[in-house]
Amino acid sequence: MKADILPAPPPRPGPRVQRGTRLFIRGMLLAVALFAFAPASAAEEQVDVAAALEPLLRAEFALQAGRLEEAGRDYLEAARITGDADLARRATAVALLARDDEVAARALGLWRDHGADGLDLAAAEATLAIRDGRRRAAMRHLRALMEGPADAGWRRALGVLADAGPEAAAPLLARLVEEGRIPDSLQAWLAMGGLAQRLGEQELAERIVADVVDRFPDEPRVALLHASQLRESGRADEAREVLARVAPGAAGNTALRLALAWEYDALGDPAAAAGVLAQGPQDEQSHALRASLLAKAEDREALAALYGELREGASDPDPRRRLLLGQIAEYLELHDQALEWYQSVPGGPQRWTARLRSTRVLHELGRGEEAFARLHELQSDADAPEEVLRDAYLMEAALHADDDALDAETAAYARGLAAFPDDPEILYARALAWERRDDIARAEADLRRVLVIDPDSVAALNALGYTLTDRTDRHQEALELINRARAAEPDNAAIIDSYGWVLHRLGRHEEALVELRRAFSMQKDAEIAAHVAEVLWVLGRRDEAREWFEQARGLDPDNRALQRALEKTGA
Repeated sequence: MKADILPAPPPRPGPRVQRGTRLFIRGMLLAVALFAFAPASAAEEQVDVAAALEPLLRAEFALQAGRLEEAGRDYLEAARITGDADLARRATAVALLARDDEVAARALGLWRDHGADGLDLAAAEATLAIRDGRRRAAMRHLRALMEGPADAGWRRALGVLADAGPEAAAPLLARLVEEGRIPDSLQAWLAMGGLAQRLGEQELAERIVADVVDRFPDEPRVALLHASQLRESGRADEAREVLARVAPGAAGNTALRLALAWEYDALGDPAAAAGVLAQGPQDEQSHALRASLLAKAEDREALAALYGELREGASDPDPRRRLLLGQIAEYLELHDQALEWYQSVPGGPQRWTARLRSTRVLHELGRGEEAFARLHELQSDADAPEEVLRDAYLMEAALHADDDALDAETAAYARGLAAFPDDPEILYARALAWERRDDIARAEADLRRVLVIDPDSVAALNALGYTLTDRTDRHQEALELINRARAAEPDNAAIIDSYGWVLHRLGRHEEALVELRRAFSMQKDAEIAAHVAEVLWVLGRRDEAREWFEQARGLDPDNRALQRALEKTGA
């Protein structure tokens, strides 16, 4: 659920040390430390330490370039030369991420030989055992994790199972439940039940829910898990019955109201979610969430009623209230009223947002020249915060795009970059605009400029990698870029989707299917569903592919990736 009816601009990234510089510094500091602590009288040992510098630096730069297999091998070589347990740990982690299990096993052995123990080691041991099909060994390490301190152990076990894929993870999770290994913690049971649902193991999810209900009979969060499990198994009416039993006690509990609203929204009933939020004390956040949900439900009547309710309390010039009233009026296409509300926002950060949004309203009213004039005025306002000035150029470009005025859109981006040289947000937005026009060379150029400015930009790494594999045949290069993003955010659903897609484009369809299904279990998205469907189609599983195409249509029938996949397959 979003607190705003229209999406806010993406947050401006803060200043960071460039990744290449940081990696080099880290490698050099480690090398200096190795020299510092080497015995001064042992020339042979000094030579060994010096010999470790080259593979260490190779590993750092290979990691930066997204060549994970090379990085894992070089970290292992450096660890072998120095006997450094931390380097062995790093080699294990990188090799596991690269799915280079042979190197991971050697690094893990070296790490273990240096006396390592604890959760990190057990998690790595479990991961490798699962991949090797050594179920008994995997269970031994998972049990050790479950017995770990406080919440840390079961959370690591949860991460190992979530990364393993449905076929490998489901029987292991079932065994842990059968053996009574889940800690007597509500959060642990809720998490394991949620994992069972994501794995598509409905019987196991039901069993976990039944156990949780017995253990924690009066806990509302258990009822929410039960409702979620029923929803995932297609029993929406039963899920609503469970939620209805919880709802009466939610009026005085803000967190419970929010959780109930989320579950109703997941059931495809945002209007009911808004109704839950309408219970109990109200504040500006609950008003905004209700408005967002009613807009999602396209319940204009209820949204108009909320609009009337909020108008009655608008004599107090609260900037948040007046901004929200403007947003609701804008959604209801009461553009004249929206403009009045935006212009009446008295101050604070909301005033700048209102000034930006008023230009879109003017554009909707057919007063485009005035809208662009106000944007130009805002762009030259010395008192405006930098992000507002930047967003004024982005808004101008977006309005020109709505008019299909491509030259004017390009000019707005150019002026924005003149005012904010090499601004990552403007470059990123322009890259997406080039991609929409099928100008892949220019899209790539802008994304590479973002990466020169901010080599850590996960969004740019992922966007460029995905664009190269989706729109060109440069799949190996794309894989390296996506691997860099994976190394930074291994649990990001969008990046996992990109990784699955590049594996598909490389012809590794079965591996791709595992990653794409995992991405969809984390984020129900039309583009991910379309990717799953297309891979299934290529594998000859046409009926299953059609089911996934239907899921994608239900989520977003106009999705560009879905439309391209349907045209390509003829499904």
